Amino acid sequence: MNDESAAELPRVGFLGLGTMGAPMVLNLLHAGYSVVAYDKTAERVAACADAGAVGAGSEEAVVERADVVMTSLPSSAVFVSVAEEHLVSRAREGQMFIDLGTTEAPETRRLAGEFARRGASLLDVPVSGGRQGSETGSLRMFVGGDPEAARQAMPLLHVLGDPERVVYCGPSGAGQVVKAVNQLAMGLADAAYLEAVAFGVRSGAPPDAIAQAVGGDEGWRGQFGRIARRVAAGHGDDVLVKFPELRYSLAEAQTSGFSAPLLRALYAFCCQGEQAWRDNMGRPRPSLWHELMNRPT
Repeated sequence: MNDESAAELPRVGFLGLGTMGAPMVLNLLHAGYSVVAYDKTAERVAACADAGAVGAGSEEAVVERADVVMTSLPSSAVFVSVAEEHLVSRAREGQMFIDLGTTEAPETRRLAGEFARRGASLLDVPVSGGRQGSETGSLRMFVGGDPEAARQAMPLLHVLGDPERVVYCGPSGAGQVVKAVNQLAMGLADAAYLEAVAFGVRSGAPPDAIAQAVGGDEGWRGQFGRIARRVAAGHGDDVLVKFPELRYSLAEAQTSGFSAPLLRALYAFCCQGEQAWRDNMGRPRPSLWHELMNRPT
């Protein structure tokens, strides 16, 4: 990329250089973007600076120096806190903010209104694909917000995600809603399969026999078989049902008046368990398998 074309690219600020954020910064740098980056962990900032980013000492410094500020933060509560304390009050006319994390949709809509009053825009662009997707730039990205802002952001988002899977989903909060569909489709289905396996095991059937007899190579039998084989290998506690994000979906269900019976039952059951395990993002969670196998009737 020549200097002239690089100069036309927006200056990108990036907050949150963890499992997902750091590889995204590298992809942006490789695509020719100038990136100023900040994380509360100094070693992460130093690693990105070694790769070519400009290290910043605070969230405010990132906002001041960037045209587009991207955030990849560990939870809805953290993003809301950072936005309220460091971003909204310093947003300027025409500036764009892109939340790449999973945030409660009602909070996203509220904050989008606050940014808009400053003349700035907030896009909600939660992602799916894990660290591998982040490293390879093949993430699924669910885009919500002002359609013109989304159009302007697409070249930047295509650096981070599979262009065929970077999808505009609608107005503010729509990206978070569709991400919730993604999480519920996985979490509710896997919880159902895990309960089915636990039903058999607690009644005396060996999990390897369940996997062979009921599992298959594709469709629902394929996924059921994968979960049953994980149980048979002693890894039932590792099956995730997206517990840390179920509450976000409940918040939106409450807002929209949706009953969500399966979601509510799963969340209530899991909430009674000890959060002694971690999910793939390092967040505390209960083990549904442990609860199914050990909780008294």
